[in-house]
Amino acid sequence: MEEDINVLVMDDERGIREGCRRALTPLGYGVDVAETGVAGLRKLREGAFDLVLLDLMMPGMSGMEALERIHQIDPEIVVIIITGYATVEAAVKTIKRGAYDFISKPFTADDLMLVVNQGLEHRRLSLETKRLQAIEEDAKELARAKAELEKLDAMKTRFMLTVAHELRAPVAAIQGYLGLILDGYASEDREEMLESAHQRCGELLDMVDDLLVLAHIKETTPRTKKTTVSVATVLEEVGSLLKAGAERKGVTLSLEIPSRPLMLADQEHLKQLWTNLLSNAIKYTPPGGSVAASVDEKDGQILGTVSDTGIGIAADDLPRIFEEFYRTKQAKDIEGHGTGLGMPIVKEIIETYGGTIEVDSELGEGTTFAFTLPQSSEPEHQALERGEEVGHEE
Repeated sequence: MEEDINVLVMDDERGIREGCRRALTPLGYGVDVAETGVAGLRKLREGAFDLVLLDLMMPGMSGMEALERIHQIDPEIVVIIITGYATVEAAVKTIKRGAYDFISKPFTADDLMLVVNQGLEHRRLSLETKRLQAIEEDAKELARAKAELEKLDAMKTRFMLTVAHELRAPVAAIQGYLGLILDGYASEDREEMLESAHQRCGELLDMVDDLLVLAHIKETTPRTKKTTVSVATVLEEVGSLLKAGAERKGVTLSLEIPSRPLMLADQEHLKQLWTNLLSNAIKYTPPGGSVAASVDEKDGQILGTVSDTGIGIAADDLPRIFEEFYRTKQAKDIEGHGTGLGMPIVKEIIETYGGTIEVDSELGEGTTFAFTLPQSSEPEHQALERGEEVGHEE
């Protein structure tokens, strides 16, 4: 047998303790003894044992009580009860409570070795089963991680292909216009072609800007510097900047702010969030329509909404509006130029802070975006006021 197997004998009879030691030591087992339950538990805490021979009837702490405490120290240890004939019924009860087996006094060395070897084999099989289960679980976790990496790699590849496709169109158009001008085929339409090339350059820069914003948000980590930000104040600032453009289009922009919740965030993220939601609402609302934004708080959550009376979103398009570069047919008809990255940026910002966003829309009846963000607690504000970093990891 293995040399590193250790057995503890807990019995108040010296003859039983020494008899077990003499019988088991020649087998290569390390044998230690304790004459009370308290002494035995102390040795279990200090050393490593595979099996305990436990007397059921000991002064002070009973074998039944000791059994419970033994398994608190090591749930996998094998416990064999030593009992007299008069207490066999009690020994059976201990098996129901986690003991492996029992041996009745008086017993021979062969009886002892048989039950001990069976108990040790049970422990070996139990530990091996747990080891294999752990290996199997690790293998499953590795398989899940591998599948996730493959999924992310596929998403990355699709994203790169989509970006390349989206960038290629304006670049090809610009190259085409410049080629015609350089070859002398645009003497009459030169100004118009240059204007078209200039417009396509603007589209290209807008797309690059949005891609940079999206990449920056995706790279946000818990170590990103955050400050206490009033979500309502950011809404008012963005609304003020967009109000003139809305009025020129004949769209009424209104803000409703029942409360002024605070949160820990990068202020630029919140500006980007409100700007994308409001500018989209204004862009796709015909003259005479209205756009309304609100911010409130409830149960530790910040509630934000942006509603419009615009063109709306078809039911088939709703599941895809947060996809990169996706634009509905109705949006393209209203506004030919658009990167299709506004809503993905919004979703990425909200999910970065652990929030949620929902959309309710009907074609021709307008759209409402409703989102939640976590409201920061007073201790976090106080920590920031003291100059401590919040949201940082060591």
